[in-house]
Amino acid sequence: MSFRNWRILAVVMLMWGGLVACNGETGRSRPATGRGAELAQRLLLIDTHVDIPYRLEEGMRDISGPVEEFNFDLPRARRGGLDVPFMSIYIPARHQRTGDAMAVADRLLDMMDGILSEHPDHFRKVISSEQVRALPAGIVGMAFGMENGAPLQDLAALQHFFERGIRYVTLTHGEDNHICDSSYDKARTWKGLSPYGRELVREMNRTGMMIDVSHVSDDTFYQVLEGTAAPVIASHSSCRHFTPGWERNMDDDMIRALAENGGVIQINFGSAFLTAEAQQQSNEFWTARSAYLDEHGYPEGGAEADAFRDSYWDSRTKLFATVADVADHIDHVVELVGIDHVGFGSDFDGVGDSLPVGLKSVADYPALLDELLRRGYTEDELEKVAGGNLLRVWSRVERLAEAG
Repeated sequence: MSFRNWRILAVVMLMWGGLVACNGETGRSRPATGRGAELAQRLLLIDTHVDIPYRLEEGMRDISGPVEEFNFDLPRARRGGLDVPFMSIYIPARHQRTGDAMAVADRLLDMMDGILSEHPDHFRKVISSEQVRALPAGIVGMAFGMENGAPLQDLAALQHFFERGIRYVTLTHGEDNHICDSSYDKARTWKGLSPYGRELVREMNRTGMMIDVSHVSDDTFYQVLEGTAAPVIASHSSCRHFTPGWERNMDDDMIRALAENGGVIQINFGSAFLTAEAQQQSNEFWTARSAYLDEHGYPEGGAEADAFRDSYWDSRTKLFATVADVADHIDHVVELVGIDHVGFGSDFDGVGDSLPVGLKSVADYPALLDELLRRGYTEDELEKVAGGNLLRVWSRVERLAEAG
């Protein structure tokens, strides 16, 4: 029996998942056991999207100790074997309109630099692939990505944020911006990249900044690939094969094109990214929420929006994916384009109470590694998925920039 067929058979025989209807208390982090736990501690584990900075903006906590209401804190990161989280410097789309996107980004970076200064024995900023490889044991290396390029009003701003440690930029977020169109925005202002966006892609190559194609429209994605000399990443996206018609995920042709470019798709752990049923339920919530806020004239991000969210889910059974569903997405990418183009981009602390049963925090990567081991993945393959593929792309982007 071929290895490919053995993996498929393993999925059929051993997969324990399927969509689960439960409340948010089900599926809390379990103690790491088995070979997955051992590999998590030994392999380099990189997660390209952790939304801690904006959560701290909303309410400061000491993440060097336990923070139960977060998906990330230092004790659980160590327990789960997480070596390098890319902390997301998230800029909500409303700051495109208020004109303070750059100030918000600098404020978040100032806050995170303060945490790094306060805890040098726990955290270290990493700004190169070589620094990742040289991390001392027991230190969590914080890398930084910018989610929404709204602060990059000119090329000087790109250089400013590169010097501050940003190493990837998600070109847009929930709305079209001055760079490109968003998968969520039906206006399609630029039909892909703006003229400035095309220039920015080239400048990001020259600077050594990774380009992140999560959140962008399909037209934007293909235009980025036409304009870049460097491989790109999708820092927190999953496979549209499992969520038909949802543009936020990547379809099979896009995944093939990403692989031809040498890039990597980092699988998002949010349930709505993983199953059609959870995605439909999530879409119904956001539609109802938008209608409520519009009807009453309430702002995004206000107390009224939070109150609506709580009341909405109080009367409904929320659907959660499982660890097996995450593994299905990884399997799908591997079947399409091979083992070299997939990794972890959890969106921890960014997808709210929608994480899969058994994968609720950074302590739970071993559960995913165990699931992949059960499906026949080898240690060498898991080394690539856990962090090696992302590190390869990062190194390639750096080398191209150095070569001019």
